[in-house]
Amino acid sequence: MRIPVRVLVFALAASLIASGSAAASPKDLPPVCAASCTAAAAGSGPLFLISGHGWGHGVGMSQYGAQGFALHGYSYQQILSHYYPGTTLGTTATTVIRVLLADGAKTLKLSSTVPYTVTDGGGAAHALPAGAITLGTALKVNGQALPAPLTFAAGAGGFMSLARPYRGQIQVDLVDGRLRAINVVGLEDYLDSVVPAEMPSTWTAPALEAQAVAARSYALATRKVAAPFDEYADSRSQVYLGVSRETAATTAAVAATQGQIVMYAGKVADTYFFSTSGGETESISDAWGVPGIPYLVAVPDPFDTLSPYHDWGPVPVSAKTFAKDLKVKGSIYDLQTTLNGSGRVGQVSVVSLPSLAVGSPTGPTFSGGAVSAALGLRSTWFSVSMMSLQQPAATTPLQYGSSVTLTGVVRGITGVSLEERTFGGAWALVGPVTPASDGSLLLPETPTITTDYRLATPQAAVGYVRVNVAPTVQLAAPAPGQISGTEQPVLPGALVQVQTESSTQTWTAIATATVNADGTFSVPVTIPAGTTYQVVVTPGQGYSPGTTAPQIATG
Repeated sequence: MRIPVRVLVFALAASLIASGSAAASPKDLPPVCAASCTAAAAGSGPLFLISGHGWGHGVGMSQYGAQGFALHGYSYQQILSHYYPGTTLGTTATTVIRVLLADGAKTLKLSSTVPYTVTDGGGAAHALPAGAITLGTALKVNGQALPAPLTFAAGAGGFMSLARPYRGQIQVDLVDGRLRAINVVGLEDYLDSVVPAEMPSTWTAPALEAQAVAARSYALATRKVAAPFDEYADSRSQVYLGVSRETAATTAAVAATQGQIVMYAGKVADTYFFSTSGGETESISDAWGVPGIPYLVAVPDPFDTLSPYHDWGPVPVSAKTFAKDLKVKGSIYDLQTTLNGSGRVGQVSVVSLPSLAVGSPTGPTFSGGAVSAALGLRSTWFSVSMMSLQQPAATTPLQYGSSVTLTGVVRGITGVSLEERTFGGAWALVGPVTPASDGSLLLPETPTITTDYRLATPQAAVGYVRVNVAPTVQLAAPAPGQISGTEQPVLPGALVQVQTESSTQTWTAIATATVNADGTFSVPVTIPAGTTYQVVVTPGQGYSPGTTAPQIATG
């Protein structure tokens, strides 16, 4: 039913192109937003496309960058010197570290494939055969309650297991009536598991060696000696997965750097590390708003390009999703970003009114880190583009043959097209759109049936807006005993009702008929003089009811 080609006079076309019109295109071209495209839900507001660089907090050593340096012939010493400028290498006398494996547990299942012993808090050792025991808060072993803490140690050639096997000993005690398990393990054995958990073991030796030194330094710099344990076994400290994660290559890297740590001003350096910088690391002061540290500053990362996360996006986020994830009340018209000294997003401000000038947000402001975490972005080095299409303001359906001007905004996105879906059909391309200099769009359309419209790129589409279309109903000159007229488009069989208005301003059908094959209708009915009436054609099948203006019967 749709007119296949738009024909506009030259002057109108020129003015519409300047204000952002859709280019003319044939009917039923495939949409640009196809199977792999993310389409936002109707009514979800503006769609933000977020693109960025890197993965992680950006402070310290980029792991992909370290691998890039290694592939270009740099040693681990040179890699560490680049990412932690002004530091030197030293050695540590620390040989043991304590890692929290479990906390707040009601029971713990410990096992060993070889005979093992448990030493209680009184110093008594109790021999246990190979196998498993389930330890409860009563701390009973073989039916005997033992004083805490209990220290489990495997015999020669074996490992103690708690969900997975670990080197060293596992110490169990009670905290507020619940069980806590701590792995007391050699520092180098600990690193044998951490390094392959934090960096692919297939990477080159200099990169693995740099990771070993950074992990060793980080473990010592962040531990709390007076606390019952030094490290968590997860990303709160470093990922530690026991014996099963060890590999020959990473164990060799730990051995090649045994005891070596990064030092600054006589202290162990806080050797933060992360996956991918995107081309430059970030200073700690910009990343976390803390006082600067001389060796945790932004440095170029020229070989980080090998990372699959060097560039990422676009990630589509609707205004509705942003509002839900960041707990924003009210409508969101746009988002504005403010960069910090390292070029990352320091703040994201919500613009809630379209009439505001740039730089005058009226909604809340969030840190770049808070937005990145809430939306699941890979880093705070990102930019926000936007496209929106407003629902036409008219509260009544568009009459057949009339035009409507869709309005929208496109900012920071190229290659945006308008797409349409007529009632019962599939999405089809209307044509590319060209926004005005301020990003605004004016898109004149003449739908011939109820039609959905959306702005789209190959990656994402904004939530569609719907233009309801009603047939145009025209009445013939009044004739005694009948109401007649025509409706367009011709919809044979459509229901025609003559309705009268009551004193309470409600409408009641008093006579019905159907549309003829030529689009005419005639309803036998006599209406008393002075009565207000209207004619309603209800075709269904993609059309809203078409209604005449109220008439006054003349008798």
